[in-house]
Amino acid sequence: MLKLIMGLKGSGKTKLFIELVNSALKDEQGNIVCIEKAKRLTFDIPHAVRLVETEDYGVNSFDFLKGFISGLRAGNFDITHIFIDSVLGLIGAKIGPEAEDFFDWVATFAEREGVKFTMMVSADIAEATERIRKYL
Repeated sequence: MLKLIMGLKGSGKTKLFIELVNSALKDEQGNIVCIEKAKRLTFDIPHAVRLVETEDYGVNSFDFLKGFISGLRAGNFDITHIFIDSVLGLIGAKIGPEAEDFFDWVATFAEREGVKFTMMVSADIAEATERIRKYL
């Protein structure tokens, strides 16, 4: 399952994102991971959630992010939910075919591996294509 939280700055995405992390921690059995670019959510995410900063690893493309996600899962089969804060901002991408392909890949990966994904996308919801809208 892939769920996208999409909206412009100031639309309440971060508050909803944090609420969903807390809800997952309370309701799900297994490990929860939250991926972010820099130390932005350190004090908002409970310590029981594994907070990973991509700046420490040089994540800079969708392909790198796919490998990063695959590596997380390969190293820990107890991961049940992966949250990604500002997924496009992690690599400096915009809404387009490459993002659509990435989201489709994540949805397939999630189903195959039994892992839930929730990602925040900082973009106007009007920019969401048909392929992206199915994950909103």
